Amino acid sequence: MTDRDWARRADQLAGQAYAEGRPTGWFDQLYAEGAAGVIDMPWNRTDPQPLLLDWFTGWAGRQPPGRACVVGCGLGADAEFLAARGWATTGFDLSPAAIGAAGARYPDSAVDYRVADLLDLPADLVGAFDLVVEIFTLQAMPDPPRRQAARGVVSLLAPGGTLLVVSFRATGAVTAPPPFPLTRDDLRALEVDGVVARHVEELPGERWRAELVRGPIRR
Repeated sequence: MTDRDWARRADQLAGQAYAEGRPTGWFDQLYAEGAAGVIDMPWNRTDPQPLLLDWFTGWAGRQPPGRACVVGCGLGADAEFLAARGWATTGFDLSPAAIGAAGARYPDSAVDYRVADLLDLPADLVGAFDLVVEIFTLQAMPDPPRRQAARGVVSLLAPGGTLLVVSFRATGAVTAPPPFPLTRDDLRALEVDGVVARHVEELPGERWRAELVRGPIRR
């Protein structure tokens, strides 16, 4: 390849994986090509996602640090942000290449970086976290298996835990996915097993930001 545009390559790999019935089968190859220098590194940022940063600044003042989990953590920017603020943080990703790159980028990190599949979570992650952060992961999947993945996200929450979801917001016809912008009904798929939406925001840039909690609600 001469085109280093990782987003273009993501479209190619995702299309192939969807056609072959492997809807999550493209992430690791994309990261591996980035690590090898074939394309620019995907989702290559070191600062926390701005909508996480803005939300956390207000929310954290009401919540002492506990256990946090970043779903689809990629190269680790969001997980490192939480860990630096006192949270015992786990970051997991389906891609071994992504987890390897995160470990190399932050060799002295306090984050527990793990390879794990949202569709088949290790038992020790289920029900374990006071804060779960899901940013742009569910929207990377068609449905199925998106609703199954949504249940996986919810299953990470401990009683009283908070879930933050950030995604693109569906406003019309979707062409050439990924991403698959989410509808309000897609977000409602997270409102199961005692989890309810506290705030759902329609933000500029066609984004959702949703805060959900598993009872009992912490105030």
